[in-house]
Formats: sequence, C-alpha cells, structure tokens
Amino acid sequence: MTEAERSVALEQIANEVRACTRCRLSAGRTRAVPGEGNPDTEVMFVGEGPGFNEDREGRPFVGRAGALLVRLLASIGWRREDVFITNVVKCRPPDNRDPLPDEIATCAPFLQRQLAALDPALVVTLGRYSMGTFMPGARIGAAHGTTRPVDPATGAPHALAVAMYHPAAALRTPDIERTSFVDMASVPAALLAARARRQLLQAAASPAPEPPLPATPVAPDPDGPAIPQPTLF
Repeated sequence: MTEAERSVALEQIANEVRACTRCRLSAGRTRAVPGEGNPDTEVMFVGEGPGFNEDREGRPFVGRAGALLVRLLASIGWRREDVFITNVVKCRPPDNRDPLPDEIATCAPFLQRQLAALDPALVVTLGRYSMGTFMPGARIGAAHGTTRPVDPATGAPHALAVAMYHPAAALRTPDIERTSFVDMASVPAALLAARARRQLLQAAASPAPEPPLPATPVAPDPDGPAIPQPTLF
C-alpha cells in the first residue's frame, strides 16, 4: 500500500470502530478510541484499553500514562507522531477494569486490520493484555524488554514484538518506571533487527527470477527482410 492508501484504510477502520456496538463496552463509552499516528510508520504501540481521558477525547494515551509514554519516546529521540498508537479494545472498560477475553476477541478484527494496513516491522506491547495478543503464554515480569516474532495470524506477518510494562503500571511503581526506560532504550535496536528480518522474509517469499533463454541464431533470409504484417490489436 501507498501512504495515501494506508491513510484511507485506517480511517475506514476508525469510522467502523466509532460506530461499533458489537460488545458491552459500547454501551458505556463516551467516545470510541480507534487509535492514531503516522500511516507511514514502521512501529506500532499497542496498549490495553482507553481510560477516563481517552474516553472523553477519543484519542489513545492522552492522560498521565500518555504523558509518560511521550517521555519514554523522547528518551530515544522519537515523538508520538512518529509511531501509531492503539489498544486491544477500543472502548473504555467500566471503572478502568481489565478488558475481558470476549471483549478482546470482539475487538481483535479491528486490530488485525490496522496491523495489516500498516504492516509494521515492530510492535511494542504495553501491558500484559496487549502482550498476550502477540506473545501468548508469556509473563510480563519475565518477558518485558524481550523481542519475539509475531504470529502472522495477528495481521503483521513480518513483525517482531517487544514487550513493555503499561505506562500506568510504571506510574504506580518507581521500579517499573525505571525499568520501562531501560526497555524503551532497546526499541531502536529491535527496530533495526525487525527491518533486517522483514527483508529476509520478503526476499525468501519472492519467486526467483527465471534465467534468460539462450539466444537462437537466425540464418539470413536469401529473399531479403520480411515485410511487417499489421496486427489486429
């Protein structure tokens, strides 16, 4: 896809999210939160679900956790406008509770289509529910800061995933906040590795070019060159 085509695809998904009533979360929302960011990015950040401020504004990570995410990005010289940010569920769970499995499953097609449109090289998971989508069975205490290949069924066939704690957890626990800055420092190197891996995968999937046929010598025509004949099309 071109950047313009990705923008159109992402806006179409966003419009569907805003109108969605597929699960119970839609009944209590103020605004759905499809996600936002650079349609030409190679990096996608995926959180868990909107909070109070996100529900009011319709944008992801705009509260205190969002401010910390901006600081984390700035620590590696990035801005939130450089990446794409979304969540596994697009509507706020009541009282900021954890998203339930059926809610995550209902929203999964939206996330899958966003991933397919962006085709990111790197997915950064924020929190254990996001991590569970890309690193099934992993425990965040052991997996944070590590990188694993993404299952192509998620919609990102060539991506690597990096696990991080959710910024909200970092706000509650100074040790997790310090760890989050260390984990974020590894993201640029993970992106370089993801780019190289994607190039190898794409090259392996491309059919090898057929060797050229050997030239066949043509004997001179004793009667002189042939007169070209008209074609029908």
